[in-house]
Amino acid sequence: MAILEMRDVTSGYGEVQILWGVTLALQKGQMVSLVGANGAGKTTLLRTIMGLNRPWSGQILFEGEDVSRLSPHAKAARGLVLVPEGRQLFTHMTVQENLEMGASPKRARADIQRNLELVFEMFPRLKDRRNQKAGTMSGGEQQMLAVARGIMASPKVLMIDELSLGLAPVLVLQLFESLKKLRDTGITVLLVEQNVKMALAVTDYAYVLAEGRIEIEGPSKAVANNPDVQKAYLGL
Repeated sequence: MAILEMRDVTSGYGEVQILWGVTLALQKGQMVSLVGANGAGKTTLLRTIMGLNRPWSGQILFEGEDVSRLSPHAKAARGLVLVPEGRQLFTHMTVQENLEMGASPKRARADIQRNLELVFEMFPRLKDRRNQKAGTMSGGEQQMLAVARGIMASPKVLMIDELSLGLAPVLVLQLFESLKKLRDTGITVLLVEQNVKMALAVTDYAYVLAEGRIEIEGPSKAVANNPDVQKAYLGL
């Protein structure tokens, strides 16, 4: 049984429809990429899964339970966590305080120390800067903190929107390597990413979203070798 599913989901804003019958499934422990052009509906898809946008129709299932109408808070309490585009950190708080805020779901409080050790192992730079205010750090460090704050919530599924946006290539590589370590802990990852080549290189399975519809899906290596994907996204 998939840990997270969307079944024929439609969604949008006001009267503007963005998602048109999206169906996808994440298996436990997988790292899955969702790629597509700007405006394809990737962020809307994540917001709809999280409950920030209510689905107009269709179902969202988490661990086999229909959670389509649950609030974002209720979904986070069950282990569904979103790292949003733009980081949205508490910039006036320290790294340590941001991490502690990430552990707000009840299920995460008992694991604060274990999760702190995990994020400091994954991101040693955050340990060195644990008393520094988040707003004074570089963009790459802030992105590390945003991911680490998501991990502090003890996610079963961690969704990350635009991990590499605006970052130097060396930092992007470090972040993707960290995600592979995270997958090895058993956490399922859904990654929305504009760096299509990198996303397909590190994930297990991939979906290509175009104009609010899933156009292509399959093992990431097969998707990377798809001529349509190579032409549209990889410049080949």
